Amino acid sequence: MGEEKIKVAFFDAKEYDIASFKAADPEEKYEVTFYETRLSKDTVKLAEGADVVCVFVNDDVNRKVIDKLVKMGVKLIALRCAGYNNVDVEYAFGKIHIVRVPAYSPYAVAEHAMALLLTSVRRIHKAYIRTKDFNFSLNGLTGFDLHGKTVGIVGTGKIGRIFMDICRGFGMNIIAYDKFPMKDSGIDYVELDELWKRSDIISFHCPLTDENRHMVNADTIAKMKKGVILINTSRGALIDSEALVEGIKQRKIGAACLDVYEEESDVFFHDYSNHIVNDDVLARLISMPNVILTSHQAFLTAEALANIADTTYKNIEDYHRDGFCGNEVCYKCNKVADCKQEHKAKCF
Repeated sequence: MGEEKIKVAFFDAKEYDIASFKAADPEEKYEVTFYETRLSKDTVKLAEGADVVCVFVNDDVNRKVIDKLVKMGVKLIALRCAGYNNVDVEYAFGKIHIVRVPAYSPYAVAEHAMALLLTSVRRIHKAYIRTKDFNFSLNGLTGFDLHGKTVGIVGTGKIGRIFMDICRGFGMNIIAYDKFPMKDSGIDYVELDELWKRSDIISFHCPLTDENRHMVNADTIAKMKKGVILINTSRGALIDSEALVEGIKQRKIGAACLDVYEEESDVFFHDYSNHIVNDDVLARLISMPNVILTSHQAFLTAEALANIADTTYKNIEDYHRDGFCGNEVCYKCNKVADCKQEHKAKCF
């Protein structure tokens, strides 16, 4: 009789998720049940009998969900993403272990950030629509050179550093801010106030924490250059959306390139083309000609999907085989940058 398969309850499953995870497990070593619904206190009962729940950025892993998972005997929460602000990691400590995919394709996200910037600056989206209608006028399509412009990068992890490399290729001047600067990196670190004031373009590549929530707000926007371009491929709540709308209306913000939105969990990843969306702030942003918004697709490349599936399965396998996983996260990881744990054992 063969070894019993590890049972995985897979929430918020999309077609591309199912395809990539099935491709990563051709021998069907795992018994995966794919659920289209997101994990929440109302759907957590679907995880009954599972050893592992696999979740994404908009699944709500709050206290009630954690308590229910523990009560049902679920041993592991496997995030198939890098961020974990949607998980109450402090409450989970001592109750259930959490693992994540720290880097699936930093190139995918950094390249998407540049794609948004180029599309906005060179009006490519507008030109595409015109030429599809056989309108070849160039009126209103004037852009500007990226060469020589100053880009401020908030967050210098893998994605932020790759975005830096891309910007260097365009001949841009780079300044950066990180709460925990990399030593001997050669990166020109500045304080946030200086970054706001000097940057022609600001791109966000940092995790969301209680401390940096709404770091872009009415006060910080007032410190920025007139016509500044904001790029956010990280987490939506880094930017106060209402303040962003007001900054655009006042012509302070020249353009916004967004792949994330702070209230995206109720909208993104779904087709509402035949429905009325009740989010007035989102509707106003989309209606603005200098706003480009994609629905959290920066990660979405074939390479990234394969890496996510491979790493997620390896995380689950490591935990069940060795009792711990190098990609475990806990509240210590979130609160203490110089945590000495080194992930050579369980976090608790």
